[in-house]
Amino acid sequence: MKTITAFAPASIGNLAVGFDILGCAVPALGDKVTATRTEAPGVVIAAIGGLDLPLPTDPARNTAGKAALAILDAGKADFGASLVIHKGVPLGSGLGGSAASAVAAAVAVNALLPRPLDPIAVLKCAMQGEAVASGSLHVDNIAPSLFGGIVLTVGIDEPRVISIPAPSGIAAIVVHPRLVVATEKARGILKRSVDLSDFVWQSANLAGFIAACYRNDLDLLRASFEDVVIEPQRQALIPGFAKARAGAMQRGALGCSISGAGPTIFAWAPAAACPAIGAAIAAAFAAEGLDSTQLLVPLDGPGAYLVDT
Repeated sequence: MKTITAFAPASIGNLAVGFDILGCAVPALGDKVTATRTEAPGVVIAAIGGLDLPLPTDPARNTAGKAALAILDAGKADFGASLVIHKGVPLGSGLGGSAASAVAAAVAVNALLPRPLDPIAVLKCAMQGEAVASGSLHVDNIAPSLFGGIVLTVGIDEPRVISIPAPSGIAAIVVHPRLVVATEKARGILKRSVDLSDFVWQSANLAGFIAACYRNDLDLLRASFEDVVIEPQRQALIPGFAKARAGAMQRGALGCSISGAGPTIFAWAPAAACPAIGAAIAAAFAAEGLDSTQLLVPLDGPGAYLVDT
């Protein structure tokens, strides 16, 4: 094919306990990239839609463009690609917008190759695109956007991707306030060292969280669903966070935390409790003068896919 479109979903990064290594797909939102094969080598960004704010059209400075360049290079392509990007994930939302663009571009351009790359190679190329926006290589948004569901990724140079089973009957309620938090700012405020006691506590929570998902143990999940390292530092960037989290827990959430760099807040809970939890989080934002939108998200949603055009 000479032209193909790919969709890549938004994502919840970190999932509280897994900073930079754990994430979950959010298929209700996503970015689309249409790639057209060109005779001239390299990548051209022909158009960007879906957002009021301008994004770089230099492919080396654009997450989708950089990922596309990486695919063409890894695939030893003798052609180039023209990209049309449609943004469906709000900028600075903490829902993996830069990752969704990188993944959609990587998947679309990969499909143009005579011999498409394997999924891990595509993941590595998309990581290069994500690094343009965040300033570092990390996979907590890239991996779930590409593979779907709940994903743990071990390693950077040679990433290993593990799909984590979703607990039965549990969904995520995602509440996005009308507020922008730049990823680089949210990473820049983080301390470069962690107290040994917090390291042990967070390690136990991560292990307990993953074990609970495999065992479908909601009591263990509730006990483990707490970020003692990143959330305490970033919550100052999100007006009303403490009240939102308290309201969510009072209404039956198993856990509530910041999605990625924020300001979006998410909670895991039995599906029937999610509307009340979402209302409580939205009320906390409203008390700070912030409008918000809510999404009810399955935990086993699909990853990126080619769109039938």
